[in-house]
Amino acid sequence: MITVSDTARKKVVELMTDDGFDVTTDFVRVGVKSGGCSGLSYDLTFDKSQNEADKIFEDNGIKIIVDKKSFLYLVGTTLEYSGGLNGKGFVFNNPNAQRTCGCGESFSL
Repeated sequence: MITVSDTARKKVVELMTDDGFDVTTDFVRVGVKSGGCSGLSYDLTFDKSQNEADKIFEDNGIKIIVDKKSFLYLVGTTLEYSGGLNGKGFVFNNPNAQRTCGCGESFSL
């Protein structure tokens, strides 16, 4: 399960609407890919369809899709949004990450 904070929800709704997606029917696709200074990095996109092997969650009014491989890395993660002085963007609070880089965009297990 992936949870979505209130601030992340507001930003997701804003961005999905701006990009022509419908928050009531479309999805936020969250994944993990190789790369980044710690070995793995997060990937977040919007999607109108799901694949057969995708896991689907809904939290705080946001439908989330995670592919089967990424799910193992993301269980228990909270998606947040930070607009502070340290930069703007989505932040993944992942309890499975044993090490993260300084920017918080990549991690290792």
